Amino acid sequence: MIELVAFDMAGTTIDDHGLVYVALADSVTETGATVADDDLQQWMGTDKVTAIVALMRLGGVHPDETVVAHTFTRFKRLLAEAYRAHPPVGLPGVEEAFRELTARGVAVALTTGFSDDVADPLLDSLGWSVGPGPEHLLDAVVTTSAVSHGRPAPYLIHHAMEKTGVTDVAAVLAVGDTAVDLMAAHNAGVAGVGVLSGGLTRSQLAQHPHRYILDSAAEVVDLPEFAAPPEFV
Repeated sequence: MIELVAFDMAGTTIDDHGLVYVALADSVTETGATVADDDLQQWMGTDKVTAIVALMRLGGVHPDETVVAHTFTRFKRLLAEAYRAHPPVGLPGVEEAFRELTARGVAVALTTGFSDDVADPLLDSLGWSVGPGPEHLLDAVVTTSAVSHGRPAPYLIHHAMEKTGVTDVAAVLAVGDTAVDLMAAHNAGVAGVGVLSGGLTRSQLAQHPHRYILDSAAEVVDLPEFAAPPEFV
């Protein structure tokens, strides 16, 4: 029985119009590094400081600690400006899916490669609150501020389990739109569910360990794991 579904944020449950990756690429480009599309795709979904370091190095610039810190600040500023101009929205059917899972007694968590100072205002803008009771949409949110390493490390998922009191990895699904989402699920020992809402193709996601690949995170509620058991007479 599934007790927890841990969803990624941008690209999986939230349509941010791809602005996080534009801001990431632009902030790294400002350092003088070149950012190739394939390299950007490789680091989608990871902790953003880690991504900045990797992209700077791949783009031919030494990731000096001071420059990395400045670039991360620029990333957050560029992203905030972009979000003000083009506010993110929940992807179609996602909020309904969250509520349906909650009604079935399944905990709903969000995990993200964002830090608290990026994730919290984003969730506030959507009106997605965290806490017990039906007035809240989410049971837990775990950002990279809470763990030592982001994806593909398993810690975001495991911390979501800790926050929701789930102890069995077999009772967890992790849903995401990037390769590192599926890698993190595999490393955490939980079932990975890829979704096509973030831009990767089915064949790209299928290269990584997964149980399902869906068009949308909203389709999670229709998986066999949530089918009502037959009634016995």
